[in-house]
Amino acid sequence: MLRRLIAAAALMLVASCASGGATPYQPSARPGGYGFAETPIEQNRVRLSFRGNSLTGRETVETYLLLRAAETTIERGFDHFVVANRATDADVQRYREADPFYPAFRPVYYYFHPRYGWRPYYDPFYRTGFWDSPARVREITRYEAVAEIAMFRGPKPADNPSAFDARDVVSNLRGRVAPPPTN
Repeated sequence: MLRRLIAAAALMLVASCASGGATPYQPSARPGGYGFAETPIEQNRVRLSFRGNSLTGRETVETYLLLRAAETTIERGFDHFVVANRATDADVQRYREADPFYPAFRPVYYYFHPRYGWRPYYDPFYRTGFWDSPARVREITRYEAVAEIAMFRGPKPADNPSAFDARDVVSNLRGRVAPPPTN
């Protein structure tokens, strides 16, 4: 029985390591999934988004979005793009995990009363709040970056700090991108 438990624990550990990892640079498999998505607005305007899992940091999500904007610009035959608006949202979720070494129930003490016998005594100073109880709280943060870009032909305007040369962006950021896993 002990061998089976050890084998099952080892199998779960290997499976969790194999399936884990940051979100690779790839299209989202489904709406609301992890990866990038794009929605055409006009002929030269596109809304782009990149959503990462809990192992993908904010900087990575924003880098992938910028790279996708540059690739989209080149794919559509344009030379540079201007970021019309951009936002990065953090989705923070907290999970409470009970501590196995300290139960989450309120301790009960007993005292002897001469008239009533043994009676329970509850400690009035014991922390009773859900988040105050002695348990671990795990926080999971997922980032999603969204931008609307306008794409243009010709050299980028030097006086606009929101304008990017698409080919320069691709050549500078391509090395910082994790490719999708191959099966």
